[in-house]
Amino acid sequence: MNFLIDNWIWIVTALVTGSMLFWPTLTQGGSDSISAQEAVTLINREKAVVIDVCEPAEFAAGHVTGARNIPVGSFSASAKGLPTNKALPLVLVCASGMRASRAAKTARSLGFERVVVLGGGMGSWRSAHLPIEKTA
Repeated sequence: MNFLIDNWIWIVTALVTGSMLFWPTLTQGGSDSISAQEAVTLINREKAVVIDVCEPAEFAAGHVTGARNIPVGSFSASAKGLPTNKALPLVLVCASGMRASRAAKTARSLGFERVVVLGGGMGSWRSAHLPIEKTA
């Protein structure tokens, strides 16, 4: 017991550090996150549908080539742009990955079988020097 009392600061530090390491896993919300290269493979080999859940102004400023825009606020069963084939993989994209994670939960509840989130969002796509479209 003296060990715990004498070294409480180290124990608290270990607990805080450990929780910081697991935080991304806990906040991911169960959605699978993939890299930009994995997303390209999924798009090319399995005809994945890319859905950008950013607001229209963000989408117009730059998005994954061929992506469809469905803002996270209007992501629902009645949203135009969702594929009718729910077996097709969906790659959800936003600026950082947070909104896409929320949309992934919704997509799964709508019955989509394969939903992934682009880890790091558009930042990771740009860092990989992959093509970006801009709309007027």
